[in-house]
Amino acid sequence: MPLHSSLCDKIIIVYLLEDLWESLENASGKPIAAVMNTWTKQMGFPLIYVEAEQVEDDRLLRLSQKKFCAGGSYVGEDCPQWMVPITISTSEDPNQAKLKILMDKPEMNVVLKNVKPDQWVKLNLGTVGFYRTQYSSAMLESLLPGIRDLSLPPVDRLGLQNDLFSLARAGIISTVEVLKVMEAFVNEPNYTVWSDLSCNLGILSTLLSHTDFYEEIQEFVKDVFSPIGERLGWDPKPGEGHLDALLRGLVLGKLGKAGHKATLEEARRRFKDHVEGKQILSADLRSPLHKQADTQEEKNRIERVLGATLLPDLIQKVLTFALSEEVRPQDTVSVIGGVAGGSKHGRKAAWKFIKDNWEELYNRYQGGFLISRLIKLSVEGFAVDKMAGEVKAFFESHPAPSAERTIQQCCENILLNAAWLKRDAKSIHQYLLQRKVSPPTV
Repeated sequence: MPLHSSLCDKIIIVYLLEDLWESLENASGKPIAAVMNTWTKQMGFPLIYVEAEQVEDDRLLRLSQKKFCAGGSYVGEDCPQWMVPITISTSEDPNQAKLKILMDKPEMNVVLKNVKPDQWVKLNLGTVGFYRTQYSSAMLESLLPGIRDLSLPPVDRLGLQNDLFSLARAGIISTVEVLKVMEAFVNEPNYTVWSDLSCNLGILSTLLSHTDFYEEIQEFVKDVFSPIGERLGWDPKPGEGHLDALLRGLVLGKLGKAGHKATLEEARRRFKDHVEGKQILSADLRSPLHKQADTQEEKNRIERVLGATLLPDLIQKVLTFALSEEVRPQDTVSVIGGVAGGSKHGRKAAWKFIKDNWEELYNRYQGGFLISRLIKLSVEGFAVDKMAGEVKAFFESHPAPSAERTIQQCCENILLNAAWLKRDAKSIHQYLLQRKVSPPTV
């Protein structure tokens, strides 16, 4: 009965959707049903590649589409095709679409009238389209001024950076291209943009922790975040909003973790003054300073950052602390995850700790989402092929049925990380070394 009922529900939903598409099509006069069928009746989503050519006063765009996959774009005779609504904007009016088209074939050419050679062109205005965009090198280079002078709207700056990072991770473009774009965010004021950029840089830093040039990527992080850190300072300014306060905490935390000397020195000074009662820290600054307080929220902050230590003895103490009565069972996962995310040494120690204490941990969380979260936080940062096999083998002999999908995803992610590192480590290292010799101009 449950299976039959579920099948009936799905059939009803299909008919309802088809009725909806037909009604919308009749009302709009546009091929809604044909467009939506390419999205609802096949898996995945497209990658749109675009290159441009100046033809007198116009810009000729050549577009092509293929399926985007985490391990690279899909190619083959059976490659699915989508009918993709595409909006195109230019620096003449960044907030309005200069042209709207429906890409209903694998390749097509589009002419933008009256676009000057020095104007940038961007697809997916507002980042509302469900597709990734890959620009030619020349087009990408032309977009950098729009990031620097903020003429490209915030959501488009975020979308551009996020697309590029996903393409690099999938092996479609070089990670060096992403680093070049990240450097252009020197004047960025938007918290949401910084939050996404920070997350992507964190993933890259974790990846490069498996190399012998981890310090170089930390220098890169410091260079990217120092300008906004200097503008924000440590103290709230009159009239600033809550997003500025959030951004200050994010930036100072990022600089501190990267080893920024001035940030660490000021953090120590303020922490000392706080302990001695000379100057109470604002709540927004306590997370990057690891300040303990009486509230549960503050305890959670401390628990998440305790694993940042690089000392093996302290790492073990933190892991032991995670299973102590001083930590609420629901917070143990965050403590162990913090150790795994703190350093490559912490990641190895956390994985060993989980294996050694699996019975107790599984008995705590076996039926809930926390067991999946524990596994994800602890192993997703590995980037060696054999670790995927080790993780898979462990959970084959120690089943966790509710986390099967998470385990599979983690093993896939480890293999993707390993491939990413093999593919791009050398070029990333060369680029970071080159920056030391010839720092980029902004």
